[in-house]
Amino acid sequence: MTSQNTEPLHDFVPAANQGQDPALYELENEAIDPSGVLWRRLRQAADWQDKVLVDLGCGSGFWLPKYADAAEVIGVEPDQRLLGPAQARDPAIQVVHGSAEHVPLPTASVDVIHARFAYFFPSEGFDPVAGLREAERVLRPGGKLVVVDNDHVAGDFAELLAASAPAAAQGRDSYPTRWWASHGAQTVPVMSSWQFQRRSDFEQVLHLEFPQQVAEQWLARHPESLGLSYGYLLHIWQRS
Repeated sequence: MTSQNTEPLHDFVPAANQGQDPALYELENEAIDPSGVLWRRLRQAADWQDKVLVDLGCGSGFWLPKYADAAEVIGVEPDQRLLGPAQARDPAIQVVHGSAEHVPLPTASVDVIHARFAYFFPSEGFDPVAGLREAERVLRPGGKLVVVDNDHVAGDFAELLAASAPAAAQGRDSYPTRWWASHGAQTVPVMSSWQFQRRSDFEQVLHLEFPQQVAEQWLARHPESLGLSYGYLLHIWQRS
């Protein structure tokens, strides 16, 4: 059941992709990691079977059904518009209104937290330590936070990030990895891909994620492509 506590979070900033076009972001999610390598590495980092897992920033809930072998799955999402769609994925999964800094769960009640492409992008101008401390609070001893971040060096997606001025806010150099290392995390690179069924879907998603000129130039150089190589970084932090 979706949490009824839906007062606005005053420090919440809507996502530029899913917050702008949830239906198109659904197509993006469907194209992620067709070989399953990212998914396998996530399980290796912190197996959630028979454990309590939190999908932090679950969005419209695309990933929630993927955790079917967890003992309990809880989606946490700050965007009030996405709570209903997330809950509709599976009425048996609890979806609550919250954020990285405000997780509405008891202390030491969770085994694994996944966070993807949201909040935990440390940069010279942003320090996500408040969210890390909140993750530390809700995790049980030995529990793990696994953050899925973009690799800004390896893969075609990194090439697009390098050409995109807005991506600078996410930290396009080694700063995020150094930040996580300074807080005791391990960083693991994973090379995967996007793969779309239709060229038109691929084009729309690139325009959603990148400035028009950046997307158009990349597409012009790859006129037959239905996807691209995509490097991820998994930042794995364990509660003592």
